[in-house]
Amino acid sequence: MSVPLLGQLKTGAWMTRDRVIGYATVLLVIDILLLAFFAAGTHGLIVPIEEQTTTSFASFYAAGSLAADGAPHLAYDQAAHLAAERAATFPNIAYIYFYYPPVFLLVCVLLGFLPYLPAFYVFQAVTLPAYLLVARRTLREAGWAGWVLALAAPAGYWNFGLGQNGFLTAALFGGALLLVDRRPVLAGILFGLICYKPHFGLLIPVALAASGNWRAFAGATASLLAVAVLSLGIFGYETWHDYIALATGAHGSYEHGLIDPAAFVTPFGGARLIGIPVPLAYAFQGLMTAAAGAAVGFVWWRRLSLPVRAATLASAALVAVPVALMYDMLLSTLAIFWLVRAAREAGGFMAWEKTILAVVFITPALSRAVGIETGFPMGPLAQMALLGVALARTRHEMSGQGDPSTNAAARGAGVV
Repeated sequence: MSVPLLGQLKTGAWMTRDRVIGYATVLLVIDILLLAFFAAGTHGLIVPIEEQTTTSFASFYAAGSLAADGAPHLAYDQAAHLAAERAATFPNIAYIYFYYPPVFLLVCVLLGFLPYLPAFYVFQAVTLPAYLLVARRTLREAGWAGWVLALAAPAGYWNFGLGQNGFLTAALFGGALLLVDRRPVLAGILFGLICYKPHFGLLIPVALAASGNWRAFAGATASLLAVAVLSLGIFGYETWHDYIALATGAHGSYEHGLIDPAAFVTPFGGARLIGIPVPLAYAFQGLMTAAAGAAVGFVWWRRLSLPVRAATLASAALVAVPVALMYDMLLSTLAIFWLVRAAREAGGFMAWEKTILAVVFITPALSRAVGIETGFPMGPLAQMALLGVALARTRHEMSGQGDPSTNAAARGAGVV
C-alpha cells in the first residue's frame, strides 16, 4: 500500500460529500435489487427450491396469531409456535425462535389479526418511517441526501429482508437520544419501551444515573412498568411464567451454533466464531461489558455534548451484550450519524475517523459472508472500533479541540 493511499485513508480526504452520497445511492439501488431477488427466490420464482425458508417475521406473526386466538402462552411452546409459523408460511420451514418477553406480544397480537403478508408490510410501513425520521434528524442532513444515507444503511437491508424489529429499536433508542436533554420524561418513556428487547437497555440506566437525569430515569421506569403490567393483565400470569421458563434456557441456542455465529456482532460472538470455548468467551464478554459500562458512565457523568454522549451509548449498547446480530447494527448507524454530527460541530474529523466510520457503515453487508468464508470476526471488531472512535471523540472534546461553542461556523455543513 503506497504512502499517498495511507494518507488518504488517514485524512479521509477521499470521502467528499458528493462521493458519500453517490456511494450511498449505489448501495441503496443494490439493496433494493437484492431484496427483490431474494424475495423471488424464497418463493421459487428463480429456480425450484427443495427446502423452503422464510423470514424472522414469521416468528413474530406466529406468536401474534396465537395471542389473537386467545392462547398467548403458546408463543413459548416451541412445538405450537413452530406449527403456527408453518401454517402462516410454508409447511417445511425450520424453526425460528421466539425469546421476546410478553410486552412484545402487545405488538405481535395486532399483527396476528391480519393475513401474513399484509401484516409484514404494515409492520415495515410503521417502523421504517419512524427509523428514517429519527436517523435524518440525528444526522441533520437537509434535503434528499439525509433520506438516502439513512435508507442505504446495510443493516436496514437485513431488517427489511428478514422482517426484523431493528427499525423499531432504532426509532425508540434514537428518538430517546434526540429528546434526552430537551424532553427528558418523554425520552425516558421511549427508553423504557425498549424493554421488549431488554438486553439493549442494559446501559441506559448507567447513562441516565451518571448524568443525574432522574426525570428521564423516572420516565423509563414508569413506561417499563406500565407495559409489563399491561401485558400481564392482557395475556395473564401463565404467559409470563412460560416466557421466563423458556428464556432461562435460551443461552443454549446461541452458545452452540443454533444461531449462526457469523451473524453476531458482539464480543462473545466474535470469540465463539474464532473457536474460543464458551466459558472463556463469556469471560471476554464480561470484560467488554464492564469496559462499555465504564465508558458510558464516564462520558455521561462528564456531561459532554449530546452527539458524543449519544454516540457512546449507541455504540456501547451492542458491545455490552452477548447477543446482537448484523441487523441490530442500525444502532451503530445512528452512532455513526451522531459522530458525523459531532465532527461537523467541532470543525472537522479526527485522523482515520472517516475511514473507520465508512467501514463500520458497510460492515452489516459483509460481516456474515466474511465470517462464514474466513472465520474473521468483522462484525464484532467493527462494533468495538466504533466505540473506540466515540471514546476518541470524547478525548478530543475534553481537550478543548472539539468544543462546539468555538466552532459554530461548522454547524450546518454537509455530511463530510
